[in-house]
Amino acid sequence: MKIEFRNVAKKYAGRENYTLKDINFTIQDKEFVALLGPSGSGKSTLLRMLAGLNSITKGDLLFDNVRVNGLNPKDRDIAMVFQSYALYPHMNVYNNIAYGLKVRNQPRDLINRRVNDVAKILKIDQYLSNKPSDISGGQRQRVALGRAIARKPALFLMDEPLSNLDAKLREEMRSEIVKIHKLLETTTVYVTHDQLEAMTMSDRIVLMDDSIIQQIGHPRELYDNPNNLFVAKFIGNPTMNIVKVKYENGIVKADEWLKMKVSEADKQILIPYENKEVYMGIRSENVTVRKDKNLSANSKAELAIYEILGKEEQGQFVASDKTTFIATMAPGQDLILNQKYLLSFDNTKVFFFDVETEKRIRK
Repeated sequence: MKIEFRNVAKKYAGRENYTLKDINFTIQDKEFVALLGPSGSGKSTLLRMLAGLNSITKGDLLFDNVRVNGLNPKDRDIAMVFQSYALYPHMNVYNNIAYGLKVRNQPRDLINRRVNDVAKILKIDQYLSNKPSDISGGQRQRVALGRAIARKPALFLMDEPLSNLDAKLREEMRSEIVKIHKLLETTTVYVTHDQLEAMTMSDRIVLMDDSIIQQIGHPRELYDNPNNLFVAKFIGNPTMNIVKVKYENGIVKADEWLKMKVSEADKQILIPYENKEVYMGIRSENVTVRKDKNLSANSKAELAIYEILGKEEQGQFVASDKTTFIATMAPGQDLILNQKYLLSFDNTKVFFFDVETEKRIRK
């Protein structure tokens, strides 16, 4: 199913501001799209619009080029998976999976075939006679997925389905959901506040904040080419290092602790910002820690936190003006806490943002 949002907005009665505004994007048939953003960004409201549970104040919502603004939820050919599982405690696993088919008066042999096929795919076939209270949280989430899959809808809507699971189960279920999507090729819209889920599972991310879409794109695109300061800060773990600097004659400075010559390409885009302040951003993997004090560097800062993470190490450095910088390094650095180190930045990997608009400065 292809989905289109055309100038969609939502305003609840009695509220002064719009919960959603200027929503314009298309989800292609068979695509897996994540709606990502902090709490209150509007992502769940958008999902409920797709389900028909929230009305649309302005604009149009189209399914396969047909306007569905007023279409009843039961007529939308969708299936939803919730964070709370929403299973019937008095029914066994078989009947929970079969429920949606039974209420649609599907033939008994079709129901039996669908339930057993889905149970095998989700590896819960041995639990079909169990009640939800007799199985684990991960298995209950598989049952909830199974109930949605068994119906073979044109659209899957998933609202933070993994939030109640522990870290190991979340990782396992992320892989399972991706496998199921590739197998069934059903259009899927997945709401999450967890960027790891969005980055690892989706074809594209719709990143939301402050009632609007901040950026849409492939996970790598949002990481490598953020449109604004919010996207730069939200995408990536650890978050992007951000510092306010002054640009002058091809050099950016911050107090007495940072000085860096910008690249030739950045000189061109920063011409309108001569003698002005801008935000500079750089990812932690593009910050190099210099142990040799004779080497050239862009700044000097004190190591405040040092984390050994196995395949990599992370250091948090504090500059003289209390600005913090994070550097991601290869293992075996053996840095010493509270000691000052020289930091060097890859000037071809920095981002610049307008201080007032917070938009990315680019060509």
